[in-house]
Amino acid sequence: MFTLVSGAYRYFTRLDEYNVLILGLDGAGKTTLLERIKHQATGVGGMAPEKIQPTVGVNIVKVHRQRRVVRFMDLGGQKDLRGIWSSYFGDSHAVLFVVDSASADRMEEAKGVLLDLARQTELEGVPVLVLASKQDVADVKALLAVKELVNSIADTLDGRDVRVLGASGIDGAGLHEAVDWLLSRMLENSPARPPATSSY
Repeated sequence: MFTLVSGAYRYFTRLDEYNVLILGLDGAGKTTLLERIKHQATGVGGMAPEKIQPTVGVNIVKVHRQRRVVRFMDLGGQKDLRGIWSSYFGDSHAVLFVVDSASADRMEEAKGVLLDLARQTELEGVPVLVLASKQDVADVKALLAVKELVNSIADTLDGRDVRVLGASGIDGAGLHEAVDWLLSRMLENSPARPPATSSY
């Protein structure tokens, strides 16, 4: 009897868990966006932007949404840290690629990194959301420039869900829509990339 009750408890308290990799160049605003996502989801915390340091390693935030857990994993974007990204590819369910839309001089570098990610076999079929960050300070053409960047490598990204959205880690604009899009695409893609399970 205990085994039956224990099994039922585990079944009804388990949550599907999805992993989202937050990738992009150093200084693109990944950690600031993650802190704002955390604040919007929990209503607490959220480090002041001026206190945020470059990520060395990984920052992880879990967000509960629609009886599911979305685990955001912010990986350091410095050139010498990008080599560790591949160790997280196999367990990922989506990629959130952050482009600093206020930094036109690094667009080509961001394009090269995104193109390299699109060619990774372990990320094949994984939804990709490209966030044009710093929309609070970028000019009105910046989002268009990021869309053009993505369009220029559309052939390599073919066969997966891809979207470009503008966002700000300062005022939180665009982040609810971003998280909703990611979750909906991960759910659709779950037959190909099943979620892990956790208990609450």
